[in-house]
Amino acid sequence: MCPHEPPCPPADAADREAARTIAAHPEQGWSLLCNGVVLFEDTGELLPNGTIIAPHRPTDLAVNAA
Repeated sequence: MCPHEPPCPPADAADREAARTIAAHPEQGWSLLCNGVVLFEDTGELLPNGTIIAPHRPTDLAVNAA
C-alpha cells in the first residue's frame, strides 16, 4: 500500500504515471513507481499484473494533419 498522503493513484487508474518514483535507473531507462508500475523512458509501461502499455509519446502524433 502507498504510504503517501494523498495516496498515489493505483496501477489500474488512468493517471497511474502520477505516482511517486521509488526507484530510478535512468542509466537503464526505467523507473519503479509507488504503485508498482515500471515506467520506461520511451513512455512504455509494465503494470504489476504483467500488462504492457505501449509507448505513447506526444511526438507520435502527427504535427500537421492538414
